[in-house]
Amino acid sequence: MSNNKTIKSALISVFSKDGLEPIVKQLHRQNVTIYTTGGTERFIQDLGIPVVPVEEVTSYPSILGGRVKTLHPKVFGGILNRQNNDSDAKELVDFEIPQIDLVMVDLYPFEKTVASGAGNQDIIEKIDIGGISLIRAAAKNYADVVCVASVEDYKEFLQLLQTKNGETSEADRKRFAANAFNVSSHYDSAIFNYFNSNQDIASLKISETQGQVLRYGENPHQKGFFYGNFDDIFTKLHGKELSYNNLLDVDAAVNLMNEFKGEAPTFAILKHNNACGFAQRETVLEAYQAALAGDPVSAFGGILISNSEIDLATAEEIHKLFCEVVIAPSFTSEAATVLKGKKNRILLILKDIQLPQTTVRTCLNGVLVQDRDHKTDTVEDLSYATNNKPAKRELEDLIFASKICKHTKSNTIVLAKNKQLCASGTGQTSRVDALNQAIHKAQSFNFDLKGAVMASDAFFPFPDCVEIADNAGISAVIQPGGSIKDQLSIDYCNENHLTMVMTGTRHFKH
Repeated sequence: MSNNKTIKSALISVFSKDGLEPIVKQLHRQNVTIYTTGGTERFIQDLGIPVVPVEEVTSYPSILGGRVKTLHPKVFGGILNRQNNDSDAKELVDFEIPQIDLVMVDLYPFEKTVASGAGNQDIIEKIDIGGISLIRAAAKNYADVVCVASVEDYKEFLQLLQTKNGETSEADRKRFAANAFNVSSHYDSAIFNYFNSNQDIASLKISETQGQVLRYGENPHQKGFFYGNFDDIFTKLHGKELSYNNLLDVDAAVNLMNEFKGEAPTFAILKHNNACGFAQRETVLEAYQAALAGDPVSAFGGILISNSEIDLATAEEIHKLFCEVVIAPSFTSEAATVLKGKKNRILLILKDIQLPQTTVRTCLNGVLVQDRDHKTDTVEDLSYATNNKPAKRELEDLIFASKICKHTKSNTIVLAKNKQLCASGTGQTSRVDALNQAIHKAQSFNFDLKGAVMASDAFFPFPDCVEIADNAGISAVIQPGGSIKDQLSIDYCNENHLTMVMTGTRHFKH
């Protein structure tokens, strides 16, 4: 038995009229009776196509400033009746309810209104009541009714009308119903999150309607997906599709470079979410060259990011390196031409955006949510623990190292000198191991650590780290403090003429 249905009547009530004209004209050519409301009614009439105002069906005008137009049994009865149910069919006749085969709705733009910075009352008025109710009713009754719930579905629906002459299969209707509930659930989540902006209700609602299938996850045997609007953050100039691992590295790069927004030209090279090269100089070319010198081995296949426009000279140097992604606020046209010389190299222009204020990750059979670590250590935050105070250059290097340390996997130690990353020890189970790793790495690339500074993401419970650092030539230390044995490290520094400052803020990154 066929479950195909032919559209003979339609209720259309949309906020956005984009793309509506060809659909309405096609419905008219197929002799579909169109019921409509308000602005949609005027739009269709201006096309010279006859409509039946909903008011003629309900015998009620639009009331309460347009808040109530379609909320009526004669409308919802026409949508929710079961066409194979004799009792429902009889009630339609008894109560003079017209059958409705198609519902087209485009909801009030609630999220756009919130994003625009509008006042609370304007936002409240953009909470759609009639539209969301029509969507839910039509999608529920997909056995008999087609529900087109968004402008995003217009193209597919028009193609369906044209190829099937107004006939739909149950599979067609169920697919549109799934889209409809995707729209309605996302809409309600956005409203809840607006009302729960202070997080008084401990409930998590995450909804992303834009997603893409990635080539694979972290490894080829894992499926991977990205949900979110990538284009809100970047303009992609060139290159292949980003992978799961690319996206994680790009996220790490953007968050790290955000610490240096508006500062002198700064360049970073990241590998596996950690900076392996980082420097700040007077020009972007010098910054890149100093960053690369930090670890030219790890830079191979890395993610590059600059806080300044990339010019031709810098692009020519970058072009010598195999790298996956290059990110900058802009590229000169000549620089872009050079970097596009590798067909797979991904070039991204980073827009001036506000990063999310919370982080979310899966954990066991649930998720963990926390505030983003928005604290950036500054000179004003520092307390001077030792008798010696850092010189101006050391102080600048200490803050520089602290910012990098914040975005490096724990346990971490960062060594820096003259606003250049010398090396870091990352993701170690022991802080001593992290320090030894950093020193060994710096020395392997011929860095002179005399006068370098050391940053730690957490306190030193013993003086062993400052002693190792001292023996390597390091002259100043920045750490959060907070150990009951802080004085042991302070005493060693005082006895051996090191300087130590404390931030009071721990920056673990697991």
